[in-house]
Amino acid sequence: MSTIIQQFVNGLTLGSVYALLALGYTMVYGISKLINFAHGDIYMLGAFFGYWLIKYLHCGFLVTIILAMAFSALCGVLIEFIAYRPLRNSPRITVLITAIGVSYFLENIMTYFFSADTRSFPQVISQVTYHFSFFQITNIQLLIIVTTIILLVGLNLIIHKTKVGRAMRAASADPDAALLMGINLNRTISITFALGSALAGAGGVLIGMYYNAIDPTMGLTPGIKAFVAAVLGGIGSIPGAALGGILIGFLETLAQSVGLSAYKDAVVYALLFLILLVMPAGILGKNQVEKV
Repeated sequence: MSTIIQQFVNGLTLGSVYALLALGYTMVYGISKLINFAHGDIYMLGAFFGYWLIKYLHCGFLVTIILAMAFSALCGVLIEFIAYRPLRNSPRITVLITAIGVSYFLENIMTYFFSADTRSFPQVISQVTYHFSFFQITNIQLLIIVTTIILLVGLNLIIHKTKVGRAMRAASADPDAALLMGINLNRTISITFALGSALAGAGGVLIGMYYNAIDPTMGLTPGIKAFVAAVLGGIGSIPGAALGGILIGFLETLAQSVGLSAYKDAVVYALLFLILLVMPAGILGKNQVEKV
């Protein structure tokens, strides 16, 4: 029982970060039908910016995560404006190749300026471990889980309680009708990129604190897994993305606990394959019928 509860805590911690990343994928896809494969690298940029804020400006956690989110949001908006907006009406394969190119560009430019070496993330908060009857949890894990919950609640409020959120939902449901109703699609898509990128930046800072290490390619594998989480939960579904991220986190920690650490990635992709065989739209996704 103690092992199960401990793995649940570890999985929830890791899954929280995957959920933040997956939300960016699903929001962007829901409104522009674009898979932004550079999203994992925005997560990396947020981690490096947080590293710089803590190490050189000696900022606290709250200031660091807010500024890292703002920086990541700015990066996301710039990427959308420079790389994706000119290709808005191009074939999807063109935009997909562009997204992969942006990802490689960000990784290599960061490697060029900062080298490929792994850096130790400065600990802005001293780690404390709390021991309970069946498990233990650190204050860093608690911070990650609580921060993720706060960000998810905030995102839900923005989407369902604000004018911007209504515009995002309208553009996702029917872009042409939204345009006819006076919604500025370019601005709405930019805001969507900003929100998704801000969540990725927060995830980068949190994972840097959790693993105490960052490097220019740190966003590659988590980015792919977050995409898997978004598809698993139902691409385009915000609750589905959060659920998919948590499930991926649980599955990884479960694989490690039974001695399959070397195969944890394969286990994740196998789960995706099995889920899509049974539910092609994902766990919370909706099947869409296209009229010919």
